[in-house]
Amino acid sequence: MLTTLAVGLLPPAASAAPTADEPAGAAAPKVDLVLDVSGSMRTRDIDGKSRMAAAKQAFNEVLDAVPEEVELGIRTLGATYPGKDTKVGCKDTEQLYPVGPLDRTEAKTAVATLVPTGWTPIGPALLGAADDLEGGDATRRIVLITDGEDTCAPLDPCEVAREIAAKGIHLTIDTLGLVPDDKTRRQLTCIAEATGGTYTSVRHTDELSGRVKQLVDRAADPVVTPVATEGAARCADAPRIKPGLYSDREKFSEHRWYRVDVLPGQELRASVSVAADRAVDKDYGVLLRAVTVHGREIVRGSEAGDGRTDVISTGLRYPKPENDDADTDTGDEEKPAAETVCLQVSNAFSAPDAVKTTPGLPVELSVDLVDAPDEASDAAAFGLGRGWWLLATLVLTGLVAGLLWGWISRLRVVWEAN
Repeated sequence: MLTTLAVGLLPPAASAAPTADEPAGAAAPKVDLVLDVSGSMRTRDIDGKSRMAAAKQAFNEVLDAVPEEVELGIRTLGATYPGKDTKVGCKDTEQLYPVGPLDRTEAKTAVATLVPTGWTPIGPALLGAADDLEGGDATRRIVLITDGEDTCAPLDPCEVAREIAAKGIHLTIDTLGLVPDDKTRRQLTCIAEATGGTYTSVRHTDELSGRVKQLVDRAADPVVTPVATEGAARCADAPRIKPGLYSDREKFSEHRWYRVDVLPGQELRASVSVAADRAVDKDYGVLLRAVTVHGREIVRGSEAGDGRTDVISTGLRYPKPENDDADTDTGDEEKPAAETVCLQVSNAFSAPDAVKTTPGLPVELSVDLVDAPDEASDAAAFGLGRGWWLLATLVLTGLVAGLLWGWISRLRVVWEAN
């Protein structure tokens, strides 16, 4: 949920820009998909099929969609050794398909042969994947897909990720947990955070294929690094932000404010994602509001849930018509150059007493300003709240449809009687 909504609202120019940690260049970006093929992948709890079957289906869809400029490889862990010897099981990682120009048929054939077998040596697999991607200065990304935590301690995969990051080789590790428990979630989050990557919890096949596709595309077209900012307790003190991606931290049930200047004829698009990076209570929500500096609500977006979540997102759109000069932050009689819009981010998370509430929850706020649609004012008025004619039309349509159906039914009865 986090990246799907936020990335879609990024400014086109910003999304194409290289980050400070990922160098630009003509070299082809490289991605190594690391797949868990341990025995637990036989479990049937993803859309009525086994985790392995879901992974294979997702891989087929991903391989069909890999951009031509991306060099892709596949590494497995736990694919060959079914025994109980720790020393052997913890070395069970191999390169299934070498990183390079993709032969889709050959890669799919290789994945089709996989059968859930052995251990879960995540640490050794990450070291092997780093070697797979060695050399050159292109963007490099490891995408780890697993359904459990590492079973080969004391080689801690989180420490392995930190060692990889310390080498300064511009390699990012993203992790995906298939129906993860809390221990797996914590370990995969730690691995991802060590290299500036992302963690995603997956419970459905389409979620897996969609997220892996997104990460592969991200390697080809790196996204901007979020700019750290700090929202205020009220709009008057809020930081003034421009189009881009921002990160912040928000305490449980806190309200934070940010300000954006919107010119007449522009449309403000904003989205916010709040990550539940620790155990939280059921029943929660996230609210994103756009209000004037005088406190009048313009538009809002909200999302709520009940149960375990890793991230919850919502967004809004506000087209500012050319002739709209109401509720502006100016005393001049002339039409203002811009309207200051206050964005409020709120959450309704709570946590068990044993859970630490500090630091606050991670927040990503995406802001964009684009030319408003020509029919912006008409679109804003198209609704029951501001268009009673629509309600009347719906009622009249229902009445006419009811009368016609009644006459047809009566005619059919008469016809059958005769």
